[in-house]
Amino acid sequence: MNSECSGAPGGLVMPQIWAELMANNPDSDSLWALVRLFTGEQYEVRPTTRGNSSDVTALVTCETGPVFVKACRNRPGGRRASLVRERLVNPSVRGVVSPALRWHAEGDEWLALGFDVIEARPSRFEPDSPDLGAVVAVVDRFRELALPAEAANWRESRWDRFAGDDAELFDGATLLFTDINPDNVVIGDDRAWAVDWSWPTRGAAFIDPACLVVQLIAAGHTAAGAEGWVSVCKAWTDADPRAIDAFAAANARMTASFAARHLDAPWLADMAEAARAWAAHRGVAVSSD
Repeated sequence: MNSECSGAPGGLVMPQIWAELMANNPDSDSLWALVRLFTGEQYEVRPTTRGNSSDVTALVTCETGPVFVKACRNRPGGRRASLVRERLVNPSVRGVVSPALRWHAEGDEWLALGFDVIEARPSRFEPDSPDLGAVVAVVDRFRELALPAEAANWRESRWDRFAGDDAELFDGATLLFTDINPDNVVIGDDRAWAVDWSWPTRGAAFIDPACLVVQLIAAGHTAAGAEGWVSVCKAWTDADPRAIDAFAAANARMTASFAARHLDAPWLADMAEAARAWAAHRGVAVSSD
């Protein structure tokens, strides 16, 4: 074992970035002990960039084969609720648009999910990207996903306070992803995958294509060009244009509010500008009065 790996728990062979994971989670020995029932001997743990819904994400090479592990502290709050939802939604999305969940583990200190590892890279949303067709195709498939029984209580409501009476237009019985961005729609050898179902909800089917429109505009597309890409999505073509207009207005208000509250996050300002451009293209008012 290299000196850089010394001190790693359970005989794991760790890359140098193990030190960073341990610095952020000094008691994570108990996490790897918890999941060992599913992984068997753990040969290498390679931490990955952690999203807001997890305390630890890592690629683990182990006795039972490679696995992608997401874990959070087992205490009440948004991260635990997010991982629980991701576990519950996986039977509806596995193999169709997302990698399969192989196992989940829960102990006093940690909650962990173990997913199949896929060979994929983040997608590109720019106008000249060769990924756009695959990205749109995976978003189009969201409308076909089975709605888990638990999703009856997952009504999409994030845009409601910015929509007023129009919020009822966002209701529906489709499983929604909503967290569409280049890191969450990844490109494999022959298809795209939607990963990180950190907060799935139930709502109108057009909302996911609408979220993609704003992302495409932020990546450099014109509003008309972005709508052209999603025009092949059945959830978009079947939608009431009045509902799309209401969503465009509500989304512009919401992103403007977030950007004003977080001036240190320039990406929010970019999203707010994209949302304003889309609302203007559709000719809808975005005043909060």
